[in-house]
Amino acid sequence: MSESQRLLEGQVAIVTGASSGIGSAIACALAQAGAHVTVNYHHNQDGADQVVKTIEQAGGQALAVGGDVSKEADVTRLFDATVERFGHIDIVVANAGIQKDAALTSMTLAQWQAVIDINLGGQFLCVREAVRRFLAQRVAQRVAQGQAPASKATGKIICMSSVHQRIPWAGHVNYAASKGGIQLLMQSVAQEVAAEGIRVNAIAPGAIQTDLNESAWSTKEERDKLLALIPYGRVGVPADIGKAAVWLASDESDYVIGTTLFVDGGMTLYPAFRDND
Repeated sequence: MSESQRLLEGQVAIVTGASSGIGSAIACALAQAGAHVTVNYHHNQDGADQVVKTIEQAGGQALAVGGDVSKEADVTRLFDATVERFGHIDIVVANAGIQKDAALTSMTLAQWQAVIDINLGGQFLCVREAVRRFLAQRVAQRVAQGQAPASKATGKIICMSSVHQRIPWAGHVNYAASKGGIQLLMQSVAQEVAAEGIRVNAIAPGAIQTDLNESAWSTKEERDKLLALIPYGRVGVPADIGKAAVWLASDESDYVIGTTLFVDGGMTLYPAFRDND
């Protein structure tokens, strides 16, 4: 990326769930665009350390901070550590999420609650803390201190949703419910804080090729089944989401507020209906 394309120069980002997969791709993409990045992880410290190493080897700055985003104290500590290292926060990508799949009749309350707590509760805690920090910082205060603002917005928040905020998913009711909740969490917060100069949006990935879902794309049979759901004819890769996150976090999207950007190869176009005369 050339200097003229470093859209996030001088900004600081937190990415939750960034030790692997989509989260790590977002962290690396934000760093490539000029941001200093805090890489949050829950269990996979080795993965987070590797993401930090990758960013630093490319000339960027990064910090790994462990924590469970469903725990209020952990979220506060994550933000405190970022401010201590980098001085302020401009971008928060609430990406951390899990799946605990089961048919409805065999899904336990623990499986339901774990997914809701991380996927939806964790986003609430991170979004709330981000708004609190952005309001406390205020671009005007930084200008008064002689530091030109790095962005037109007071702060930027990106929630990580899924095509399953729109597409029902039998056997995954906890996951789909959490993503449907994220849609209205994001929109309601965006409505509440836009007047403060805070931009809140979401990304809804479709089928993305990661280690966690390898069984869905690693064999020709499974890959062909997956491709039947994707009009564009390819499975997405984490870098597709990273590029979308850079755009949503940059001033290039300054007039985009309360919007979910679907990055899905057309999956939400319901391709099964193409030949339904």
